[in-house]
Amino acid sequence: MSVRHIVTALSIAALTTVSLSACTGSSGAPAADSSSDASASGSPSASDSPSAAPVKVTTNVRGTGVAVDSVVKVEAAGGTLDEVSVKSPEGPLAGAMNSAGAWVASQLLEPGTTYVVKAVATSDDGASRRQRSQFSTKDLTLDQQTYASVAPLDGETVGVGMPVIVSFDVPVTDRASIEKHLTVTSTPAQKGSWHWISSQEVHWRPKTYWRAGTDVAVDVDVNSVPAGNGIFGQEDRHIDFHVGSANIYKVDAQTHQMKVYSNGNLLRTLPITTGKPGFTTRSGTKVIIEKFSVKRMNSETVGIAAGSPDAYDIDDVRWAMRVTYSGEFIHGAPWSVSSQGYANVSHGCTGMSDENAKWLYDMSKRGDVVEYTGTDRPMTLTNGYGDWNESYSAYADGSAL
Repeated sequence: MSVRHIVTALSIAALTTVSLSACTGSSGAPAADSSSDASASGSPSASDSPSAAPVKVTTNVRGTGVAVDSVVKVEAAGGTLDEVSVKSPEGPLAGAMNSAGAWVASQLLEPGTTYVVKAVATSDDGASRRQRSQFSTKDLTLDQQTYASVAPLDGETVGVGMPVIVSFDVPVTDRASIEKHLTVTSTPAQKGSWHWISSQEVHWRPKTYWRAGTDVAVDVDVNSVPAGNGIFGQEDRHIDFHVGSANIYKVDAQTHQMKVYSNGNLLRTLPITTGKPGFTTRSGTKVIIEKFSVKRMNSETVGIAAGSPDAYDIDDVRWAMRVTYSGEFIHGAPWSVSSQGYANVSHGCTGMSDENAKWLYDMSKRGDVVEYTGTDRPMTLTNGYGDWNESYSAYADGSAL
């Protein structure tokens, strides 16, 4: 796991101070101290001068089995802490001096890793002391860590309806702890909220559709953060994405038409067909999830058995764009051109001519919005990117914070 997470004192248990100079391993034997060296100027160390009040350098972690969510803190009593480094084979642990003169780590720890702490302090009478100690963290199995995947992809350009999606490979039970370390920042700034879809998936959407041209940064700073039930976050993630043109397509199942808008301008009105009785297309706000220039469509994948009068298996459906997980697509349907603009004859998909489907496919991207009206079957929050089918207040209630 890489480490980039910045922590705050508010989210960590109170720190307990123990002596670094007397730091012991699990056996209780004193750790080697190679640090009672003279200062670079040749002044005697505090331990060599009987008249000096020795400065005492302490840290809050020791030995083996240190929890990965510990925040390392180094302090000096009877003097001033001048330098601190905490290093592992993976590199230095980031940290800084606070206003009280203590050094506090700004990163959590890696599992199964040994850290070496080196400190330089000056006593009140000017004597210098160097100290060295080490500690090791508890190892974690993959089952004790949860890895976050993020959508959109880094560098992707998406539509104005695209939610931020963070998926975890091991369930999160302490949702609040994890959510505190999830951040979405946009330019220009737009208000938004997280919403937990399940213990393994959380979404973020702005209050209204993204503004076209927005740049968005997503920080998933969960490395070593407790996720509940002895599980910890595995590896921080950072992605940047861009919101492109505001493509919004309005489908009316009663008039059998799709109006195609881009940045507020009506580009075309396309004749379409939607679901016939028994296969009613869902009304509500859908978002393009994925695109296929050619897609095999088999009715068995949506629960229509082979041999049924409604069964189908088409190898080369062209210009297909998925809008629900349950199997609704926008696609070319040359077999229904005579009904397009007049009747609903599909199994729930939105069909149009191959020519119109290719034109729409070429201008569309993941995250573009398709607003459906004219049926009594509602779209739901979890059937695809259904984040826009709840009011913002109801959506925000799905946050753990």
